[in-house]
Amino acid sequence: MTQNKWILSFLLLSTFSYISCDKVITQPNASNAKVNFVFQFDETQDRLDNFGNPAELPEGHAAQTPEFRKMGAHFLGLYPDKWTPYSQGVQLYKGEETDKGGSPAVDFQKLQLTNDGETFLESNISDIPAGTYEWLRISVAFQDYQVNYNLNEIPFIGDLTNEKATVASFLGFNNYIEDYQIDNLLLDVNGNRNQGFWAFETNFQDELSTYNDVFSGQSPEGATTVVNPLFNSSPIPAGSCVITGQFDPPLVITGEETEDIDVTLSFSINQSFEWEDLNGNGALDFNVSNPAENEKVVDMGVRGLKVNW
Repeated sequence: MTQNKWILSFLLLSTFSYISCDKVITQPNASNAKVNFVFQFDETQDRLDNFGNPAELPEGHAAQTPEFRKMGAHFLGLYPDKWTPYSQGVQLYKGEETDKGGSPAVDFQKLQLTNDGETFLESNISDIPAGTYEWLRISVAFQDYQVNYNLNEIPFIGDLTNEKATVASFLGFNNYIEDYQIDNLLLDVNGNRNQGFWAFETNFQDELSTYNDVFSGQSPEGATTVVNPLFNSSPIPAGSCVITGQFDPPLVITGEETEDIDVTLSFSINQSFEWEDLNGNGALDFNVSNPAENEKVVDMGVRGLKVNW
């Protein structure tokens, strides 16, 4: 009898020991660790051209660094090396598209908008193949920011200088837009718009606020800067806004990570809003009495991407 009790006690002890060990196994591990992709807008970062080289302003042009509020992206992928084709990277995110406007386009109404310092995407490490990644690509589809401008020769008023306006800038390969509240006013489109479409809401204050309005336009085809240092080894689709940035240092995923990894995507907004400076004063000028003197916006693309973790 005593021996049976001893055997029963041993079995019970073994059972509870097994349960205890099982609890340890279910503690947080690689399956719930994440990579967090955070947006940062940097006004001091190098201003680059389409090929990743330092870019000076063309003669007869002027530019300013906007006050960024938010950005929307349509695609994010990781790339092991500079030879990996755009279509063969590890796609972690792709936004929704629609053909409501007659051809495939970014569905702007479903686009996620992200502020400076906010997380754009959380991706489980278990969903990322183990390996070393040297490059990241992200398709910038939308920007929301404020710029300064002059409004000249207004009847009965004169000139208004250094006014503020809010700009909605659509950079996707094609954009289906129903409507969007830019600041206080609604932009109503209900159709497709190509890359480079923009809308501009005046931000008059006090007694002039009743004159606020929305204006829209289209920058020239191919004028939007899309920085791709890998243009020789890994080109991007024509007409897209897929920005390419190099990890510093390369991102290493083993699949055994137990803690989150924070990746900062630092976008250069250094003089990213560019126009033809017809009068050479370095300011953006619109003329109410003579629209022929209005200066044309030609580029709204971000000017580089650094990726740190």
